[in-house]
Amino acid sequence: MSDPTPCDEDEYGLSPNKQVREIPAPDVRYFPPRPKSGEHGIGLIGAGGISEFHLRSYRRCGYPVHAIASRSLEDARKRRDEFFPDADIYDDYHKLLERNDITVIDATPHPSDRLPILRDSIHAGKHVLSQKPFVLDLEDGRQLVNLAKQQGVHLAINQNGRWAPHFSYLREAIKQGLIGDVTSIDFSLQWDQTWIAGTPAFEDIHHLILFDFGVHWFDITNCFMDKHRAESVFAEVRRFEQQMYRPPAIASAIIRYPETQVRMSFHGHTRLGEEDVTTVVGTEGTLRSRGPGLNDQPEMQIFLEAGECRMPLEGCWFEAGFDGAMGELLCAIEQNREPCHSASNNLHSLEICFAAIQSADTGLPVAVGTAQTASH
Repeated sequence: MSDPTPCDEDEYGLSPNKQVREIPAPDVRYFPPRPKSGEHGIGLIGAGGISEFHLRSYRRCGYPVHAIASRSLEDARKRRDEFFPDADIYDDYHKLLERNDITVIDATPHPSDRLPILRDSIHAGKHVLSQKPFVLDLEDGRQLVNLAKQQGVHLAINQNGRWAPHFSYLREAIKQGLIGDVTSIDFSLQWDQTWIAGTPAFEDIHHLILFDFGVHWFDITNCFMDKHRAESVFAEVRRFEQQMYRPPAIASAIIRYPETQVRMSFHGHTRLGEEDVTTVVGTEGTLRSRGPGLNDQPEMQIFLEAGECRMPLEGCWFEAGFDGAMGELLCAIEQNREPCHSASNNLHSLEICFAAIQSADTGLPVAVGTAQTASH
């Protein structure tokens, strides 16, 4: 057997060296949309933990919140006093729905508690922004979509990840054809979610990673792929003995499209060395975002035939995301069009998510659209 060729002479299997050409950053508009007027009054239903970020956003954007309703009047009062001192508070959300100065409802409770609120709000003729995950059963979702159409109102889902700066940039770049047709998407996340330990609202969700957390990534996949529909999903979850919380902390999923593969890798118990990387490869280029966490993605790496560049990103998920979710709904109302995060659009995101949950439970690939619920 002959000696191996020295490394500096053997380039077999390696890409040829290319001279990197620096190019200007492409013009991609990724900031959250803003309506032209502030005529639509908002009523917030549910004053739990997540409501802080909603109200912080609406105050920052100048969106008027006229009333806050919660089963705990004290919780409603606390949010009112901190963010919108002139707002009224109720412990019965039906009183909020009776007000003519409120045209948009932001419903934040968990899915099972939220379902009657959504129905009542739509029947009252209000436009609605529903917290995610939208529903636990796709049939409930379809009924709500049809009801909103009958009542002539918009029903949107607070999939705020769509306006996280890195996801928003990727979405708009793909839409304008910057990298051609998408051939693969890779999401790799290692983060520390041990703060949920001892919190029943999270500890009781067996598929915490794939459902409550991962629904953002299933939704952004649906968003990136636009009119293309996923065919099947294969997913797995794992729990290890030293975990600080009950649900499996490790999960993965492979989503198959006719000409695209999407790969997701999640580790929600990473105490050291957190990182979040998203890579989208197209027929004419590659886009990559990398940072220490989902709320800290400092730049977009852009690789095109013409050359390469790194573009600094402005903003963070927990500001731009919430600004965009309500801003897009208000713009859609103003422009009399369907919001991009409509409930009907989100149903396919849930089809992918529910297929992943069923696959993780059965150990088999699941055709997208066959799993109708989030049960496990």
